[in-house]
Amino acid sequence: MHKIVLFILLFAIAFGAMSCSYSAKATRQLLQKAESSGPFDIIVVPGVPFENGKWSRTMKGRIYWSKYLFDKGITKNIMYSGSAVYTAYYEAEIMAMYAKAIGIPAKNIYTETRAEHSTENVYYGYKKAQQLGFERIALASDPFQTRLLRRYVRKKVSADIAFIPMVTDTLKAIEPAMIDPDINAQAAFKPGFISIKERESFWKRLRGTLRGNIDTTAYGTR
Repeated sequence: MHKIVLFILLFAIAFGAMSCSYSAKATRQLLQKAESSGPFDIIVVPGVPFENGKWSRTMKGRIYWSKYLFDKGITKNIMYSGSAVYTAYYEAEIMAMYAKAIGIPAKNIYTETRAEHSTENVYYGYKKAQQLGFERIALASDPFQTRLLRRYVRKKVSADIAFIPMVTDTLKAIEPAMIDPDINAQAAFKPGFISIKERESFWKRLRGTLRGNIDTTAYGTR
């Protein structure tokens, strides 16, 4: 019976995910809106696991999208958010290293290393940004994750957060100029690391994905 319930749940999540992404038209419209209403003080970029000693296509896309927004003057600063979750490397620190390596100034890069789920990425990233004095804040990620987090952000974090999902055509246009730099990944290694798969059950991880295991005292919040 447990397996049947699990199958039904996963099927429902997968079915819902198919319609839970911004369309190409919507991403272009949101980018235009960000351009006209910007610049933002900072964007929050959710983390991606660092596996097999190199960045994944997803991580590369999120970092280059953040660079595009920075180069265009749409954001003044960038905060990467992510703890050591599935691998022994702090996702935020790894992403910050790559960001510096591809030309984003270190003074404009911030990291948040508590978050273990996407909901926590945006919650903790937003709260830390506020703690640092930033006021105009946006979430920047791929179209799927940005759309998936929209409802949570509006209800649980702040209605003032803007959304700037990737524009796929724009990334494709700059792809020929993208580089794959080397970084010192060991600088982001977490000693004593234990994978979240060993620390939390599937059900707890699912709850975290849907609504976060939020510590409301983090970054001076209540």
